[in-house]
Amino acid sequence: MKNRLEEFRKQRNERQEELANQVGVSRQTIISIEKGKYNPSILLAFKIAKHFEKHIEEIFIYEEEE
Repeated sequence: MKNRLEEFRKQRNERQEELANQVGVSRQTIISIEKGKYNPSILLAFKIAKHFEKHIEEIFIYEEEE
């Protein structure tokens, strides 16, 4: 799954640590999500989307594997 988390975070001039505190995870979790190494739980995805006032699908892009 791809995501636009870093893009939206940078638009707000927000540090990874600030976002992590807002959604209740560690900075390492945000780093892993941005690098595509970790897919968030549905609850975390909703928290992130709400934080940015976006729909989940605007931040997280699901792609079927071939």
